[in-house]
Amino acid sequence: MSVARAAGAVIRPSKRAGTTFLQRRTASSHAHDEHHHEEYHDTNVYEPEVFNTPFWRRAAIAALGVVAFYKFAPAPGDENPIAKYISSTMTAPEVWKNTSFKHLVMSAQGSDDTKLVVDAKPPVVHRYRFPQRFEQYSPHSHPVGLKLSAGDVVVKRD
Repeated sequence: MSVARAAGAVIRPSKRAGTTFLQRRTASSHAHDEHHHEEYHDTNVYEPEVFNTPFWRRAAIAALGVVAFYKFAPAPGDENPIAKYISSTMTAPEVWKNTSFKHLVMSAQGSDDTKLVVDAKPPVVHRYRFPQRFEQYSPHSHPVGLKLSAGDVVVKRD
C-alpha cells in the first residue's frame, strides 16, 4: 500500500465493512511460523541394511545352482535320460507330415468347392413382356425372301 493511501486511510476511516488500516494484516506480517526451522528428526526405526537376510541367501544359492548346472550339464549331442524320455513320448515326424498333407489336400478341395459355388451364375433367360405374341404369330404378311419358322419356339410359363 502506498504511503499516501495509508495516510488517507488513517485520516478518514474507510466505509468498507468497518475495516481500517490497523485492523488489516499484510501477507508477510505473521504468515511465517518460526517453529519449523528446527532440525527434523525421523522417529521411525529402520533395520540395518545387511546381506545376510533370507533373500540374499536364496539368491546366492540360486546363482551357485545355475553355475553348477552349466558346468556339469551334458553337451547338446550327448544322450541323457530326459532326452530319451522326451524322444520316446514324441510322435514320429512322418505321422505329422502325412497328417499335414491330408489337411492340405482337404483344404484345397474345400477351396475349389467354394470357388465353384461362388463363381456359379444362373443361366441366361430372356424374359419377354408379352410372351403370348409368339402364339399370335402369323405366317402371312412377311416381306419377300424372309421366311420365319416359329414352330420350335417354346414359351416358358412361370
